[in-house]
Amino acid sequence: MKMNNVSILGLVWLVLLLNALNVYAKQPNQLLVRTQQEYKQALKLAQAGDRIVLANGVWQDFEILFKGQGSAQQPIELTAQTQGKVILSGQSNLRLAGEYLQVSGLVFKNGFSPTGEVISFRQNATTLANHSRVTETVIEHFNHPDKFLSDSWVLMYGRHNRFDHNHIEGKSTVGATMVVRLNSEASQQNHHQIDHNYFGPRPVLGANGGETLRIGTSQFSLSDSFTVVENNYFERCNGEVEIISNKSGSNVYRNNVFFESRGTLTLRHGNGNVVEGNIFLGNGVDHTGGIRVINANQIIRNNYLSGLTGTRFGAGFVVMNGVPNSKINRYHQVKNAQVENNTLLDVSNINIAAGSDKERTATPVDSQFKANIIINRDKHDPIHLLDDVSGITFVNNAISQATGADISSGLSITNTPLELADNGLWYPADKKLAALGVSRLLQPITKSQVGPAWYAKNAQVVDFAVGRKVMVNTAQQLVVAVAQAQPGDQIILADGTYNLDRVLSINTVVSVQAANVGKVTLYNMRSVLFELQDGGSLKLQGLHIDGKNAPDSVGNVLIRNTALPTLQNYTLELDQLQVVNQNVNHSFHIFDAGYRSFADVISITNSRFTNITGDILRLNKEQDDLGIYNVEYVIIKNNEFSHIEGAIANVYRGGTDESTFGPHVDFSYNKVTDSSMGKRNNAHASLLLHGTQVNNIEANQFSHSAPVILEHTVGEPHTKLINNLFERTPEPTIKPLFPLSGGTVTMTGNKTL
Repeated sequence: MKMNNVSILGLVWLVLLLNALNVYAKQPNQLLVRTQQEYKQALKLAQAGDRIVLANGVWQDFEILFKGQGSAQQPIELTAQTQGKVILSGQSNLRLAGEYLQVSGLVFKNGFSPTGEVISFRQNATTLANHSRVTETVIEHFNHPDKFLSDSWVLMYGRHNRFDHNHIEGKSTVGATMVVRLNSEASQQNHHQIDHNYFGPRPVLGANGGETLRIGTSQFSLSDSFTVVENNYFERCNGEVEIISNKSGSNVYRNNVFFESRGTLTLRHGNGNVVEGNIFLGNGVDHTGGIRVINANQIIRNNYLSGLTGTRFGAGFVVMNGVPNSKINRYHQVKNAQVENNTLLDVSNINIAAGSDKERTATPVDSQFKANIIINRDKHDPIHLLDDVSGITFVNNAISQATGADISSGLSITNTPLELADNGLWYPADKKLAALGVSRLLQPITKSQVGPAWYAKNAQVVDFAVGRKVMVNTAQQLVVAVAQAQPGDQIILADGTYNLDRVLSINTVVSVQAANVGKVTLYNMRSVLFELQDGGSLKLQGLHIDGKNAPDSVGNVLIRNTALPTLQNYTLELDQLQVVNQNVNHSFHIFDAGYRSFADVISITNSRFTNITGDILRLNKEQDDLGIYNVEYVIIKNNEFSHIEGAIANVYRGGTDESTFGPHVDFSYNKVTDSSMGKRNNAHASLLLHGTQVNNIEANQFSHSAPVILEHTVGEPHTKLINNLFERTPEPTIKPLFPLSGGTVTMTGNKTL
């Protein structure tokens, strides 16, 4: 056969390229590439059955477009030379486009996607991936530096795609971790499969937009997706009140485990979904929830819900009220919900007709609650009927204690003990109840069965006592120890005086403590003593801190966040401190939170503060009223505050969004004297708590001090003011600034003199 010049040149080019790509002799369709340019050339030549192999190492700033036409029997593969040894870092991402593509073995870390999508099943709006798979791939802490620039890590488009055995952990920015999009006809009725993935810890976001998985959006929620989500493990997915946000129809959620995850699997929009065989293990962790039901034709069966403490919309089990003639983005009425053969064990709250208010008046109708078993071993009554529930028929359910709920039939009391089955779940010992609750055939997926076997599932937890003990004797040694600190280090100060003339930057989890409580004195000689950088958490214990040598300038602060927004949540603990004379000039604050910073916990315990011209805790930097706030838990317990000109705590959570849990404030067993009366105290209060959700103010003594002011703005805030003494101090003020769907205020045992 005669060949023209073009054909000859093409053949020569192919031979040269294959040599350059180091084709394996035993597998002629396997191409090992070492550079981005080699990858692009290999992709141009890839045919059905070919495998492109990325060489081990760090691939910096690599935006991968994986595009091709494979077949069901011979997909085109993109994989790592060694699983887990190919690291995509810097500004990197992956787009799949075409048919029958498969990706495996990659790790995304130490960077972020420049496009807002780390893995996307499309090239652009019109070129999608179908019948394609991403498996055994890792995305860990791959966060954009701007926490509130919304992005998602995985976006599924097209049809018949699979996402399985992957490891997803540590998203701390706004935006759902994983999203199935139905924004075009080509992505609807998609029949995607999401299975055997490890969804590792997602920290509390402190704002709306922290879902771990969302399927659909409000706009397309009346379309069917037919996505199956099964055999996944969700560990401490705490971003916001919705762990999973279902916003489409005909999806199946089956055999997933939710371990100590705050929030619920929420059927937010869309009809005809099935939730079955899932395990929710709260273990008594705060705000752990189960299933929230909205819309029509939902089936919830054979689920095991245990140790869930959540309240309100984040409770262990919730059936919502709807809005009559609801807009597509509000709350559609619950119709024909079938809730059957579920076990609810030690669940704090079961809320029926939840959210009932002037707007949400459409109560559930044509629904059934059948063959469920509700057992609380502490005999707590969990059932709360918040509106008319006559539209729900209760049939053959068992409960371990009498309920105050007005349910006329279908709920019988049982005193059966429980027995632990081989599957690790508890069942009634009474065989007469064998037909109730979950099946004994249910087998919870384990953490070892999900994600890539070669990648460790080591959830990061703040711990101040897991590292080295570093002994120091001088201020210079302290500076060096902080600069060189490893996670969990305990820096222990020998007795004596430490004159600190520089800012100590905290970059990791570290504690600074006195070898002997009260025998160590720090003199802060700069306008800032400790600055928390991104990733830094700090514990101070047993120290005496004296500000008499601080610079004579306005706005000094003992501890603060860096001025730049931070991605990682932090913890601050102050214990057994004596902090005095922070008064060389006005507005000398103890802790000042940074804009767009977020603390899991800030605690002050067993300490004494005196002669302070500013605030103790300034947690009020998010003034844009978008539901964003600076701290989840504030604990101030067993302290003395005297001659404090500013507020003891100023906590602000603005807006009316209902997607978050906090802030929580516990102010108890404190003594406040001659405080918060300074002319520059703009809070005009000793405590100003705006929009906080859980408040416990108990057994405190206020003497000649500004009042406690609480401003309720959203949700169902729970406030307790118990056994406090207010001497020459105004009584507390509670202001409901917006109409609330509920809430409780308990005031008892308080005295005013």
